[in-house]
Amino acid sequence: MTGVSAAERKRRGRLLLEFASAPAAAGHERAVEALVEKWAARRRNLVLARDLHGNLLVHRRDFKRACRRTAPLFITAHMDHPAFVVLSAAGREAKLEFRGGVHDQYFKGARIEIFDAGLRRSYPARIVSLDASTKPFKTVVARLDRPARVGPGCLGRWLFPESSVKKGLAWTNGCDDAACVAAALIAYESILKEKGLGYVSLLFTRAEETGFVGAIGAARGGTLPKNSRLICLECSRSFPHDSPIGAGPIVRVGDKMSVFTPELTNAISDIAAARQKEDPDFRFQRKLMPGGTCEASAFSFYGFRSACLCLPLGNYHNMADIDGVLAGKKAKVGQEHVSTADFHGLIDLLGVVARRLDAPGRPAPRSGMEKLWEERKFVLGTRP
Repeated sequence: MTGVSAAERKRRGRLLLEFASAPAAAGHERAVEALVEKWAARRRNLVLARDLHGNLLVHRRDFKRACRRTAPLFITAHMDHPAFVVLSAAGREAKLEFRGGVHDQYFKGARIEIFDAGLRRSYPARIVSLDASTKPFKTVVARLDRPARVGPGCLGRWLFPESSVKKGLAWTNGCDDAACVAAALIAYESILKEKGLGYVSLLFTRAEETGFVGAIGAARGGTLPKNSRLICLECSRSFPHDSPIGAGPIVRVGDKMSVFTPELTNAISDIAAARQKEDPDFRFQRKLMPGGTCEASAFSFYGFRSACLCLPLGNYHNMADIDGVLAGKKAKVGQEHVSTADFHGLIDLLGVVARRLDAPGRPAPRSGMEKLWEERKFVLGTRP
């Protein structure tokens, strides 16, 4: 984007790959947490806290005082990704449960890697059987290529080449949702420099992939002040005809479960549109999520004002050619990928929204019907 140096863009890209390469599963987000902690430790005047549900909060030391004047604004993202957790291991065989949503076809004969307890080393393996009937999670048996020190609680994930950027796309183990954690942190670096934005905070949640455990805990358990507003970040499956990769970050108006808070969504849309007029390089989309549910719905259900910003995602949940597979083609897992331009655009948009959402004199967002009324009210001789 305008004003961002090539060196800074490279730094942001490295951070994206670092976060999206960190192994994580629902309830086992320690590797991503460690990266957040490392980032926070380098910055003064920050508080990093953990709530009763294991969610991470990052804010300035004057956060509570700033919230007396302005309702808190939380930028949120979840730290987990669909992955395996070892249940038992003996010899070269390991039994693992899979936490997340992936179609059964993708497990047959798939290559995975299983990490040791300290996440220092991984061992390749191949899935030899799947039991999709087990509850609460489907289970697999994997055969390790060689004996390994793995046991209950160790993490496994699909085996892929090293994460990289190729032709403007970041190919990773799991963009969803670590890429958004990275975007939130980078955007917060500029937000921290603004004196009047002490009420802006970050919330990183756990176990989204298994039922919004962290988000619901934060909503129910007193983590969030009742007047909080939330901008939930997601990586959502891209549909070329509807939400193409490379067309900019997406202002999501809702998902299959709910429509998000209209006033907040409209305000963000207006800010994005104004940003687009200022900078022709900035692009964004406004779309209804055609499927799936995100944390914005969870927060909305508990009475919080929520909105959602998304990165269009390729190979959603590491499933390549989902429609083709459902139509009978052979399934193959693939690296998740997002556009680096969309990633930079999301960072830009988060910073602009934080600065302008509560700016004095900013006009209240007008609904489409109000705009239509203003344009057409005299056509038929109608008077206000």
